[in-house]
Amino acid sequence: MDVKDYTQDGTVDLRCRPVLASKTGKWKACAFLVGYEAFERMAFYGIASNLVNYLTTQLHEDTVSSVRNVNNWSGSVWITPILGAYIADAYLGRFWTFTVSSLIYVMGMIFLTMAVSLKSLRPTCANGVCNRASTSQITFFYSALYIIAIGAGGTKPNISTFGADQFDDFNPHEKELKVSFFNWWMFSSFLGALFATLGLVYIQDNLGWGLGYGIPTVGLLLSLFIFYLGTPIYRHKVRRTKSPAKDLIQVPITAFKNRKLRLPDDPSALHELELRYYVGSGKRQVHHTTVFSFLDKAAIKESSTNSCRPPCTVTQVEGMKLILGMILIWLVTLIPSTIWAQINTLFVKQGTTLDRTLGPDFKIPAASLGSFVTLSMLISVPLYDRYFVPFMRRKTGNPRGITLLQRLGIGFVIQVIAIAIAYAVEVRRMRVISSHRIAGSKDIVPMSIFWLLPQYILLGIADVFNAIGLLEFFYDQSPEDMQSLGTTFFTSGIGVGNFLNSFLVTMVDKITGKFGQKRWIGNNLNDSHLDYYYGFLLVISTLNLGAFLWASSRYVYKREIKEVEGCEQIEAKALEISPLGLQV
Repeated sequence: MDVKDYTQDGTVDLRCRPVLASKTGKWKACAFLVGYEAFERMAFYGIASNLVNYLTTQLHEDTVSSVRNVNNWSGSVWITPILGAYIADAYLGRFWTFTVSSLIYVMGMIFLTMAVSLKSLRPTCANGVCNRASTSQITFFYSALYIIAIGAGGTKPNISTFGADQFDDFNPHEKELKVSFFNWWMFSSFLGALFATLGLVYIQDNLGWGLGYGIPTVGLLLSLFIFYLGTPIYRHKVRRTKSPAKDLIQVPITAFKNRKLRLPDDPSALHELELRYYVGSGKRQVHHTTVFSFLDKAAIKESSTNSCRPPCTVTQVEGMKLILGMILIWLVTLIPSTIWAQINTLFVKQGTTLDRTLGPDFKIPAASLGSFVTLSMLISVPLYDRYFVPFMRRKTGNPRGITLLQRLGIGFVIQVIAIAIAYAVEVRRMRVISSHRIAGSKDIVPMSIFWLLPQYILLGIADVFNAIGLLEFFYDQSPEDMQSLGTTFFTSGIGVGNFLNSFLVTMVDKITGKFGQKRWIGNNLNDSHLDYYYGFLLVISTLNLGAFLWASSRYVYKREIKEVEGCEQIEAKALEISPLGLQV
């Protein structure tokens, strides 16, 4: 076999043998992966979309407690990937970390199905009224939920990056295919979410919680079987650094030790290995940038005369700079994640107070309105990939059409508009309540639930820009040996956003309930001021948008150096030079 027949990025098979480019990877390998993603998202949203209703109707938790518990669990699901990604990058690799974690995930789903099915594990009910759950029942239920969170910690950061690994960045054709990968990857997850919010939620409300959780459990097992069928054609990236996190931590420590040394005027005087070292080892050299210049002191050559340890390389220093830049962007994604948390919590409780009848005999489950978020995503992804990107590509010359941070900015703007509409709709709901003198918690407000549609649809469209954009941004901009850990910036942002929403709901409830006035978020939403809370979210979202514009204007994208027929070529990793004159 000719060397050119093998992948150029150094990927191997499960036995660490070089793989043929024509027989492995690309979309034919990803086809086995997207099935798992669809079923896993179906399982997750099948739980998350209606969990607040299960906690209030079956376990008899109050509104604030149920919202807090849903947010804490969702936050854990999105935070645990930090540990899973670290284990993958430093020890087991993506494939084996995913394998172990997926089994834990399935075990949690089986336990959860048991918790809502077996009489001894769930509260007893008579005439539609359920008794309070015992301590052991609550413990088993929440243990199952958090076992799922642990399993998700290893599957979530590794399955998407493992999919992206199936495309060779050194092959121009495969690199072009990879541009659309994250769009269509998320499309498959949206399909799973759609079935959950349309089908599973209805089954849970009308046919039983056991069946509603049992279906995604079986689906998850089936998807794992399909995933392992594709094992012979998967590509695996070789871990080239034993401890990538340790190498990065060394940079600020060395820079601090060298703080009294003077930086050379010419960056080329900083310590860096020859390009042929990177070519020979399969690693990638990163071009020097001027941001966070205090870290450059870690690469001063003269410091090595007083130390047995050589100075850090420019590539190592740039890796640390990338992490700092990503942290800056990550911070301004927390408020948008808090807004997203409303879909499975307050939006659902708000929907239960409205007229949900559709015809004489059918009542729409409040959580099913979340399907419109997914539907708008499913419609928007093909439109974005097939029409918006080619149109903008002709205008800007950027292969992605617009830069990754411009994509995020558009999503955040749409999200601000969505929460503004949510505020306006809630103001109208309060006026209808006032005019009809509605006071009871179970009284239905004579206002159609479809008034909530615009906010759901706009949040779905916003997610096509910011959720997919964030996943791609953090994968693309991560240091080479930390791409699993890098994507956890995406998942942890959602997790912290859920925890932040839990904190805000708890504090708002405590503060607004002190003075004997209407609580903003009470057990009786017909006698609360939810409109004030939405107004508060609108204000902080607008301020956060300004902070995002500031942070993105200062971000510098990763640029790698590669050898092309004996010559050095600097490659902007994300090709993010915008002819519109905007850094974002």
